[in-house]
Amino acid sequence: MRAPGNLNALRAFEAVARHLSYTAAANELNVTPAAVGQLIRGLEGTLDVELFHRSTSGASRLTLTDAARDALPDLQGGFDLLSNAMEALKASKSRIVFTVTVPPAFADKWLLWRVERFQRRHPYYDLRIDTSGRLTDFTAERIDAGIRYGAGVWPGLDATFLLRDEFFPVCSPTLLHGPHALKSPLDLHHHALIHDTSMSGFGVFPTWRSWLLHAGCRDGVDTRRGLQLNDSAMALQTAMSGNGVALGRTTLVERDLAEGRLVKPFDTVQSCELAYFLVHRKGGGDQAPLLAFKAWLLEEAGLR
Repeated sequence: MRAPGNLNALRAFEAVARHLSYTAAANELNVTPAAVGQLIRGLEGTLDVELFHRSTSGASRLTLTDAARDALPDLQGGFDLLSNAMEALKASKSRIVFTVTVPPAFADKWLLWRVERFQRRHPYYDLRIDTSGRLTDFTAERIDAGIRYGAGVWPGLDATFLLRDEFFPVCSPTLLHGPHALKSPLDLHHHALIHDTSMSGFGVFPTWRSWLLHAGCRDGVDTRRGLQLNDSAMALQTAMSGNGVALGRTTLVERDLAEGRLVKPFDTVQSCELAYFLVHRKGGGDQAPLLAFKAWLLEEAGLR
């Protein structure tokens, strides 16, 4: 059987059940006692259940029937849930959800520890950060913006330059000491090389081979050996543990270098034409949340 659609009748029943008085319930609901009585009779007729025992003598006292007494707690709980839902909907009017898709390593190493500064500045924007590494359909998946690493051209998206990296070896401070301390690139021969293969599809993405050539070290280090990982953050974490040397990049190692978890054993750096860009759907760049997020990102990147 379907629940009665008339919430006014249920509200009238709940009020009368608490007060055991049509008059007191009417005052609470700001209607007449006659209107309350009509609602109760209509509800009883719809349910085919008597809700109150009515005294036939003098003061017309009301008492709950067993059926009404059993149902009342659930009904009151239901009204509490409705009230909570209404309050949540009212509160949501002042908040705007903004969804951003971000490469996992960039989120872990650069974005997430900065996000609190954006939230303090824009408390009415709720960021939802998707750290999926796959390319996302912004329209189908209701994505507002993204941060992508590449050459800056993606079909259907506008791109704004954010950051460009330099590449250089990084390792645990422990590898600067001992019998095979890292003092020159040739010393890499004694240590495991950690290869970040997450961007292997881009020929211009620096590798151990290209960095060693850039450093003038053409022989003496076999760049085919070592551990291959397709996650940049995992490669850096492995280097932190002292289990090899990774080829780091500025954006992802900035904090770990500053806080001493990683060190840069050599001065030679290699540049790369790939970069991080803020992207969004073409023609959709004038939305207030996107403008706020873009301005904040550019400031964090040192471009404002």
